[in-house]
Amino acid sequence: MKSRAAVMYGRGQPLVVETLELAPPRTGEVMVRMHAAGVCHSDYHVISGQADHELPVVLGHEGAGRVVQLGDGVTDLAIGDHVVLSWLPYCGDCFFCAHDQTHLCKTYETPLWDGTMMDGTCRLSNSEGPVRHLSMLACWADHAVVPRKSCIRIDKTVPFEIAALLGCAVTTGVGAVLNRAQVEPQSSVVVIGAGGVGLSIIMGAKLAGARRIVAIDASPQAEAKARELGATDFVLADEDVNARIKMMTGHGVDHVFEAVGNRALQRSALDYCRPGGQVTFVGLDANDASIDLPTTEITRSEITVTGSIFGSACATRDFVTYGQHHMNGDLPIDRLIGRYYRLDQINQAIADMLDGKAGRGVILFDGVEHG
Repeated sequence: MKSRAAVMYGRGQPLVVETLELAPPRTGEVMVRMHAAGVCHSDYHVISGQADHELPVVLGHEGAGRVVQLGDGVTDLAIGDHVVLSWLPYCGDCFFCAHDQTHLCKTYETPLWDGTMMDGTCRLSNSEGPVRHLSMLACWADHAVVPRKSCIRIDKTVPFEIAALLGCAVTTGVGAVLNRAQVEPQSSVVVIGAGGVGLSIIMGAKLAGARRIVAIDASPQAEAKARELGATDFVLADEDVNARIKMMTGHGVDHVFEAVGNRALQRSALDYCRPGGQVTFVGLDANDASIDLPTTEITRSEITVTGSIFGSACATRDFVTYGQHHMNGDLPIDRLIGRYYRLDQINQAIADMLDGKAGRGVILFDGVEHG
């Protein structure tokens, strides 16, 4: 069948929206009619070349839609089911899965970064040959063939634009707070970076009952959205941030989250943390990125430094839980959204993200309206 998709042909070049061939799902695979997809900075890492990837490729790793076709062996989903796509599927059988660390499962690591399906082939193609799938999803397309393991069924009452953001930003941010850092009620929190993930950390901190939530960002445009989602304070990155935080708290905060993936900001995070507090790195830098840590200071101050990938989440549990939190009014994911786009506007959506426009950009596919 045909699928209209945003294709990357060259690093640093605009994406090309065109019609591709999409093969039917094979054993253990599912075809999904996409309804909504988020625009994430991780997709831009591929466009910019920071993350190396075989080309051409259809990007998009944060999406939700409706099941329209099942491959052989898929018996636990039905046509018409609403699903969130997980860019980090897990096998359920390995050491990490057995120890409730499904987000660390390595079973699907090779195809995730190669841009193929599990059998090493692609379902997308053009007249020149195969077109690769980012994260085995390629959800910047009106239809996607994905592994069954990547499909998380969600209640049909959850709007698709909300469900889509569960696939990356919301789960990464909220999960870092609840699963990894385990922020306590009445605690103090600093969030460095108020993009989609940083705003989700803010929502998670509010859900956890944090007393003070300080957002730091380089853009003044970020303040209103950060406060709307739960920040009690906002500091511009070009201010004397350390002095401002010490003035607010007297001794630093209980939890610091770095949501940008910037080495200088990661190092600064230690300065904002109180003795006995915790620093959690959430943003991703280049694969070989490293920083010098003041190990003596960390030892004397008993500061915990940790990382969190994908919100340290179990997708089958947390997508459903966070979706329910939204429907209950406890997690206002709808307010995270800054603007809606159509697929033909994908390059504008990326430009707006890079310009620091507040909130998450969401693509709605033809025939889909939000709400």
